Amino acid sequence: MNYRELPGTGLKVSEICLGTMTWGQQNTEAEAHEQLEYAVSNGVNFIDTAEMYPVPPRAETQARTERFLGNWLGSRPRGDLVIATKIAGPGRRDWIRGGRTDITPANIAEAVGQSLERLKIDVIDLYQIHWAQRNIPAFGPGLFDPSKEREGPSIESQVEGMAAMIEAGRIRHWGLSNETAWGVSAFHRAAEKLGVPGPVTLQNSYSLVSRSADFDLAEALFRENMSVLAYSPLGGGMLSGKYLGGALPKGSRFEAFETLGQRFRLPMVVEAIDAYAALAREKGLSLVQLALGYVRSRWFVGSTIIGATTMEQLAENIAAGQFELDADTLSAIAKIQARYPNPGG
Repeated sequence: MNYRELPGTGLKVSEICLGTMTWGQQNTEAEAHEQLEYAVSNGVNFIDTAEMYPVPPRAETQARTERFLGNWLGSRPRGDLVIATKIAGPGRRDWIRGGRTDITPANIAEAVGQSLERLKIDVIDLYQIHWAQRNIPAFGPGLFDPSKEREGPSIESQVEGMAAMIEAGRIRHWGLSNETAWGVSAFHRAAEKLGVPGPVTLQNSYSLVSRSADFDLAEALFRENMSVLAYSPLGGGMLSGKYLGGALPKGSRFEAFETLGQRFRLPMVVEAIDAYAALAREKGLSLVQLALGYVRSRWFVGSTIIGATTMEQLAENIAAGQFELDADTLSAIAKIQARYPNPGG
């Protein structure tokens, strides 16, 4: 396993980050712990979760994922494990902290305290804002709509809340998720104004079919010295190959949850994936190797977040996530991208 230092943190994380959002819904606690043991034994030292998990979010399962992880962490020395979690943003999930989901300093402090208790640790290495407080198009292709503007705490107050948690020794660093280039820069300007630490990472969807980080966001990341934690690197499982030809395997996520991952089921996404699958066959690669190898090749990616519901998937993803594509394959990918620039948003 190779490791990369997240800029500005001193944290050395594995190129593969273990995602956890299926734990408590599609995976039992015993299965979650089996995944953890396997991943760590194969060099993974970076684990990402969220107070909202598992997905799909429901009142009766909320925070179950952090508890599963915490029970495992509480049974072993912390060692060099890097633990990341997230505070849920505003929305219609009134069961999260009694509906107190505006990103205020008080709510940040409450959420951090609850996550620390569930995770059974003394400090969170990386604490992230799961989605924006303000009005932005998120979770797939969409247009900015000024009519959806809403009141809420300022970016400056959100930065103050994160800085207070660092000062209190409850988190080490903080980051953003599902953010825009404007948002990345605005958070940094606020942190500079206040003289406090700014965000160090951006956890956004990134894959062969979701490439927003390749455009204006890439400049913001470069200039603000940040790296991407790439989630959904297999396009919600579409790039695993199991849905090719319209297949809907029994027990798969899209079969179990009809409304989940709609951004990855669009006709243009399906067409693009067919082209990538043909390229993988031509190169003698699996589609997973092609997809995860591509994400690994990008200069701004600090770690690739992979998840799985079975141990077979986990083993394949960890191996493929370390695969290095040659120049000819990357050139062939670029030709397909010219036809399908960013179909999944």
